[in-house]
Amino acid sequence: MAWKTLDDMDLTGKVVLTRVDINVPVENGHVTDATRIEKIVPTVVDIIAKGGKPVLLAHFGRPKGKPDPAMSLKQLLPALHTVLPGRKIIFAEDCIGGPAKAAVSAMQRGDIVLLENTRFHEGEEKNDAQLAASMAALGDVYVNDAFSAAHRAHSSTEAIAHLLPACAGRLMEAELKALESALGKPQRPVVAVVGGAKVSTKLDLLGNLVTKVNHLVIGGGMANTFLVAQGVEVGKSLAERDMADTARTILGKAQAAGCAIHLPVDIVVAREFKAGAANEVLPVAACPADAMILDAGPQTVAEIGRVFEACKTLIWNGPLGAFEIEPFDAATNAAAAKAAALTKAGKLISVAGGGDTVAALNRAHAAESFTYISTAGGAFLEWMEGKVLPGVAALEE
Repeated sequence: MAWKTLDDMDLTGKVVLTRVDINVPVENGHVTDATRIEKIVPTVVDIIAKGGKPVLLAHFGRPKGKPDPAMSLKQLLPALHTVLPGRKIIFAEDCIGGPAKAAVSAMQRGDIVLLENTRFHEGEEKNDAQLAASMAALGDVYVNDAFSAAHRAHSSTEAIAHLLPACAGRLMEAELKALESALGKPQRPVVAVVGGAKVSTKLDLLGNLVTKVNHLVIGGGMANTFLVAQGVEVGKSLAERDMADTARTILGKAQAAGCAIHLPVDIVVAREFKAGAANEVLPVAACPADAMILDAGPQTVAEIGRVFEACKTLIWNGPLGAFEIEPFDAATNAAAAKAAALTKAGKLISVAGGGDTVAALNRAHAAESFTYISTAGGAFLEWMEGKVLPGVAALEE
């Protein structure tokens, strides 16, 4: 690994600028899901244990470069106190200048400083060097623990990393190790599951994966587009008919690379998109003109299970059907349960990520058994697409 971790740094007596992702949902000033806040605890606790003083840098919402009380990080203080009980947390009304300096200089050992929203400065999203220098002036060491923001070259994720000794925090370290084990140097054979509504949003992803994995399972609305490309009628199903040529190109690329593509062999169809709608299981080529495909059928699930059994590594992004409503969550739930069981038995390394994916795996009660679940969304997707993530690249220098 070309990047350092907290274990490589001497933090004794040092102010440690720590970029975290605590961009959590808030309603009426109260945090409704503190998962991201909970995940920063190991890094903060380790910095303190190593004699460092953690100063938290974070963004919240999209304030468009101006201070906005509705997007102040101040409202996250109660949630931070809950996950870091007994710690003094000092809030600074800015992430640079007088207020920030005063907060940092007031720190005692064991204290934590939370700096105000980095996006209250226009320069943050422009990766402004001067803003980065003003942040860097507050500390001695930079730690990036926000993999979910690593696909953006911003002052607090990229420019600042060049100005101080830099390393990855515990969450970033875990994420990068999991991703390396899934696509960097994976145990083979590797299977990728890619689902979701549209091929057009995952072109780069599919193009990269067919050259990296042995098996590619395509589900959701995307699968319908591939079926159309093969001349299969899909009735009123969601499909991007104008992407048929692109789908055929991807199929050709997969064949050339020796990657086996798995599409539904049977389908669950209904006449209306609602929970509990009357539905039937049909062979893939038998979709009625007035029906829509809302899930993969049991034969398809059985085939996916056999592929999982034959593989050593699984990487998953996107559901296999309309998982939000019953009974069209059946294929996603069954495939997730199979992956979870193989992982538990030590037969599969399973890594999953992306908003819908995490929601689907949680609904299937399978997430806790996966090797690693990434909550990073866009960064996870760009990494799967083979793109360089600026926030990670900056740590590698």
